[in-house]
Amino acid sequence: MNKFAVAGVEVSADVLVVALDNGQLRSSEFPNTAAGHQQLLRWLGKQAAQVRLCMESTGLYGLDAALVLQQQPGVEIMVANPRSVRHFGCAMMQRSKTDPIDARLLAEYAQRMPFQSWQPPSRAGRQLCALARAIHQLTEINSMQKNQLHAAGATTTTPKIVLRELERSLAHHQRSIQRLTRQALQLIASDPQLRQRFHLLLSFPGIAETSALQLLGELVLLAADCNVRQWVAYAGLDPRQYTSGKSVEKKVRISKVGNRHLRRALFMPVLVAVRCNSRFRAYYHHLLSQGKLKMVALVAAMRKLLHGIYGVFQSLQPFDADKLFSLPTSTPAHTAFAEKRAC
Repeated sequence: MNKFAVAGVEVSADVLVVALDNGQLRSSEFPNTAAGHQQLLRWLGKQAAQVRLCMESTGLYGLDAALVLQQQPGVEIMVANPRSVRHFGCAMMQRSKTDPIDARLLAEYAQRMPFQSWQPPSRAGRQLCALARAIHQLTEINSMQKNQLHAAGATTTTPKIVLRELERSLAHHQRSIQRLTRQALQLIASDPQLRQRFHLLLSFPGIAETSALQLLGELVLLAADCNVRQWVAYAGLDPRQYTSGKSVEKKVRISKVGNRHLRRALFMPVLVAVRCNSRFRAYYHHLLSQGKLKMVALVAAMRKLLHGIYGVFQSLQPFDADKLFSLPTSTPAHTAFAEKRAC
């Protein structure tokens, strides 16, 4: 570790604030533009031959900078979970919050915490994720405007122009969703791995074209060497225990420290699967018979479905419910989670 300088980058829409420690703390600012990214690379090269750099995973403003830095020889980059960084700041007794202070905190985080190099997903994967999330956002807007149109049409006092504009907006959004969906399907068809995984997802009960797009758009962000436990943690479906001594023991809940888009994409397929697939239905009702709440049983089924998706991606074989449900629930910790968890 001593051969590396450490740096933290605080990202905003317009500026990258950098703090670098190579025995002496230095700070600088660069425009968050393509030219600014090159200036940052030159500055880092002058300060140290090898740099380990940390930035937060806080959206798209830092993505282009991270991609440029990741490709530079001598630079290793870690994209840290913002919650982890926030708790680290609390542990360091950080009271104020400014961009320079946050950059120094990220440099300290890179130095003290286990360093995990970031491996970006493929360009096709990043594009599919953007398309899938745009489709979902427009679908939510469409649902909201359908409700507005229904409410507006329930009274004769609503001017006709309001109804026409709502109908026009609905039609516009629907055409946008269709265009985005066509583009996403073309992107999948052009990439052999995406195409194969898309067809494997369609073999699952409850997963049709729309759900497959949403799931694949999130799963492509996972590194290829992740195991199934890491998949579960990435989805925020891993257990969070809370006990202290003999008197404090709260219900085990899912952590939700993960990708909320993936949890959302899993939910609707599971609702269909527990109604239409005999093995998922039996698993769901078995949990209900043990006194579990409906949502608890659905979350357990979501985790089971995620295990199944991991299995078919590894084996490259269509989904077989008998294989998924013939296996044990996994480790004792996972068994306890399935029996005790709550949302």
